[in-house]
Amino acid sequence: MKVEEKVMDIATLGKVLDLSHVMVPGEEEFPLEIETKFTDEVMDRIQRKKDTWYILQTVTIGSHSGTHIEFPYHHVKEGMSAAEYPLDRMMGETVLLDFSHKKKDEIISKQELIDTGIEIKEGDIVFIRTDMDKLWKTPQGHDRPCLSIEATEWLVLEKKIKLIGTDATGLEVRGRDDQPVHMVLLGNDVAKIESLRDLDKIKQTRFNTMTMPIKVKGMDACPVRVIAFINE
Repeated sequence: MKVEEKVMDIATLGKVLDLSHVMVPGEEEFPLEIETKFTDEVMDRIQRKKDTWYILQTVTIGSHSGTHIEFPYHHVKEGMSAAEYPLDRMMGETVLLDFSHKKKDEIISKQELIDTGIEIKEGDIVFIRTDMDKLWKTPQGHDRPCLSIEATEWLVLEKKIKLIGTDATGLEVRGRDDQPVHMVLLGNDVAKIESLRDLDKIKQTRFNTMTMPIKVKGMDACPVRVIAFINE
């Protein structure tokens, strides 16, 4: 297949919507620092002409910064990290479940998932809309509803989803040390995306998404660009 044909194939997926937050050094909850130097300051073989802009940067970033994906290794010692997690589990058909009516610490139950009437197929990606992304970087930034253990097990063990994401900062009751929702998901190789944005802009319940982390061995989580392809 020619390069031009590949580009055309991607274009036919639909309008591209970026579901990731912008990160700003010095403004994030987790570390994000950028050190900038001119190339001749760090590379002996480079002879940079005066006033030529030619830089290299060192970036320090927390693995859970911004919109990020958490891999099994985050909670499972022998689990897959960013380098091993299969790409095909991070792209594909995605269903959107709207729980934006839920408030802080309210439970999303298995029955409520069923009552949406939205079919979840084996191998689907599931995104849960809460609209809590509107509170991003505010004192209420971690306010969120949470997924019940029964609902999580139903999605993972019965519906056999391959990835889950939310526009909240998590799906767990905040402050719980045992993190049972994490354990059900990551213990069954279902990675989790946190802090998506703009799910309210998607008016269809089924669409395609793509999530691309950097391929670093031993990385428990990774900031990501999450792209939705919307058919208008």
